[in-house]
Amino acid sequence: MSDWDAYITNLKGHCVGACDKAAIIGQDGSLWTTEFNGEGIVLTPEEAAIIGTAFSSKDFTPLQAKGIFIAGVKFNYLRDDENLVLGKMKDQGSITLQSSKTAVVIGHTAEGQQQGNTNKGVAVIAEYLESLEM
Repeated sequence: MSDWDAYITNLKGHCVGACDKAAIIGQDGSLWTTEFNGEGIVLTPEEAAIIGTAFSSKDFTPLQAKGIFIAGVKFNYLRDDENLVLGKMKDQGSITLQSSKTAVVIGHTAEGQQQGNTNKGVAVIAEYLESLEM
């Protein structure tokens, strides 16, 4: 268990039941959270590196062109808005990624749930990390 794993519980608490898994990675591609009793998203180092680089450079072209790979699942890129990227895959749910200064907070929305609720939970954690200069 990582010290960062507690943020998974906190994030899920802000999602009104929509978010079933979450993760935090560094924009340098480092993995901050673990599988945390099945509640954490386990990204491969390659997936984390691609996502981290996209956010640190603010160039989301690779995610648009190839999709957003999270734990081996390809999510179709929907849109981005400077610090926020959204993706979806039929029968796999949707994914919300939002950055702070040095991290990317990732929330997975279960199929049939409202991604907007996950977006709110992810934003709470990302904004909190931003306030800590992280």
